[in-house]
Amino acid sequence: MNQAIFCFYADLNIFLADERKNRPFTHHFKEHPSIKDMIASFGVPHPEVHGIIVNGIPVDFSYLVQNNDQCHIYPISYSIENAQFLPLRPEPEPRFVLDLHLGKLAAYLRRMGFDTLYRNDYPDEELADVSSQENRILLTRDIGLLKRKIVTHGYWVRNTDPERQLREVLQRFNLFDGIKPFSRCIHCNGSVKAVDKETIAQQIPPKTKESHDEFRQCLDCGKIYWKGSHYEKMLQFIAEVRADRPAGF
Repeated sequence: MNQAIFCFYADLNIFLADERKNRPFTHHFKEHPSIKDMIASFGVPHPEVHGIIVNGIPVDFSYLVQNNDQCHIYPISYSIENAQFLPLRPEPEPRFVLDLHLGKLAAYLRRMGFDTLYRNDYPDEELADVSSQENRILLTRDIGLLKRKIVTHGYWVRNTDPERQLREVLQRFNLFDGIKPFSRCIHCNGSVKAVDKETIAQQIPPKTKESHDEFRQCLDCGKIYWKGSHYEKMLQFIAEVRADRPAGF
């Protein structure tokens, strides 16, 4: 029987059994499984892992665990001075697909201008397929969904409050420079562009037509936007979110 020592760092411990949290532990195994499969067997979704060092040497998910290995597993939130991890996956584009628990977060991400797919009836299999086939980051509150092998980019959202979820995701994926407010339709995710008032005059409420001259329209669903009473409040919220940007991001 082979054995190896494992140590998981920072918030990866969320996914471990209590007796394995925040401490090195010994694991016994047969043959030579991949370190990716072994990490998954401990309950840690592979998309949450950012770097792996075995016996002082960076490895990737294909590494086969050997007897007496010392394995250190790191999330992106844990920084090691001069550490050079092997890349475990290509860098993701800031494009998302969200599970049914994250509808309000989806609306916030769209308001910030991020390409965000969401339906409240997505089955798990379709979420995983869309994430894989369209190279989208899967955001979910379902840990089991992240463990599906075809998921390359994904993240288990820790917070339950939508505003905190937004800040969490912006920090996790360093999205602050990509914020483009009001460039996405919050209803369908289509691109929103400025439109001439006269071309949509028949679709605007009479009082709105009298009080507003600037309009934007979704190129996909046709929804029309203008600077209503909520606009200033939303600008203030966006400013607060940007002000929360951590040093170094």
